[in-house]
Amino acid sequence: MPTDLRSAVAELPPSAKLVFVVLERHERLTQAALAEETLLPQRTVRYALEELREADVLREELNIMDARQRFYSLEDGERDPDEPEIGLAHERSASAR
Repeated sequence: MPTDLRSAVAELPPSAKLVFVVLERHERLTQAALAEETLLPQRTVRYALEELREADVLREELNIMDARQRFYSLEDGERDPDEPEIGLAHERSASAR
């Protein structure tokens, strides 16, 4: 993981750091899967995701099979910021791993 991403989260709250570490280990997860993996309440995960988004380290993809869901992963700096992110629905729950 690039150190610039790690340094971007150094001053964030512990919940955002935990979500960051979990996203380092997984390619991408939904908010529900993040809550299951981290054992954090949904509200805390939403807050952590917002903190990571503001730190520009979070990538958010629309689930084309269910527009109510988003997939989250860490930014890798290789995409065009004007291009929309779209993901497929084949996301397993954290308990299925």
